[in-house]
Amino acid sequence: MKLNLQEEYNKTDIQGVIDQLEQELVGLAPVKARIKEIAALLLVQRLRKNLGLGVNSSSVGLHMSFTGSPGTGKTAVATRMADILFKLGYIRQGHLITVTRDDLVGQYIGHTAPKTKEVLKRAMGGVLFIDEAYYLYKPDNERDYGSEAIEILLQVMENQREDLVVIFAGYKDRMDSFYESNPGLSSRVANHIDFPDYEATELLQIGRMMLEEQQYRMTPEAEDLLLKYIEKRREQPLFANARTITNAIDAARMRHANRMFNSGDQILTKSDLVTIQADDILQSSLFAEVEL
Repeated sequence: MKLNLQEEYNKTDIQGVIDQLEQELVGLAPVKARIKEIAALLLVQRLRKNLGLGVNSSSVGLHMSFTGSPGTGKTAVATRMADILFKLGYIRQGHLITVTRDDLVGQYIGHTAPKTKEVLKRAMGGVLFIDEAYYLYKPDNERDYGSEAIEILLQVMENQREDLVVIFAGYKDRMDSFYESNPGLSSRVANHIDFPDYEATELLQIGRMMLEEQQYRMTPEAEDLLLKYIEKRREQPLFANARTITNAIDAARMRHANRMFNSGDQILTKSDLVTIQADDILQSSLFAEVEL
């Protein structure tokens, strides 16, 4: 029996999901390449299964680890990964449930198991995305119930792996320590994807896209200032890549609105209402310390 791989690929509409990923996320070339590799493996494995090949071998490990700084697109990629898994028939529904420690761990004896099981019940047939997963494990606190949640997760990841994919996410160094402390968990996570920080020019492009989606535009001078803002902000604590740019754009829009409001009796044009000027960026407190 012969198969046309391209035809089988086209039937799944995976390319549509990958194209959407390309449109939604700037940069992240290594991440996008890894997603394509995983998709290719899953497609080939499905075709092999349909031909009765490898029926006695273990199923493909689907649980994943996404490591990187905040704002690097981990949740967005997880959403598209759920789409791919669904289109290939590896999960029944294709939905994504995003949780943190607070959604899984209780505050007293007997509270954790019901919370964790309720989350797992909602996630069944789809993908469970656990952000900042290392907070589940607190070895210094003997009265912490995170280990109970981990044990329940382990059982479900092993026994119901045909009906649930779990993605653990967080900073790389903390996730590495988390896996070292929980070898049973590490052995069940087959796919590790590292999300690099964005370059300054990529973050500028992200900012431009955010404004275009809301029907704004920047003057060339405003773009230059936003790039300087990004370069300076990256050197400071609590920088969160695209999240930081979202906050900067929101602040610029607020200043733009105040500028419009304070224009008095001036007749405003459409151009006035859609244009972010240099001053809308320059008024950031960050520039008080920057020589322009």
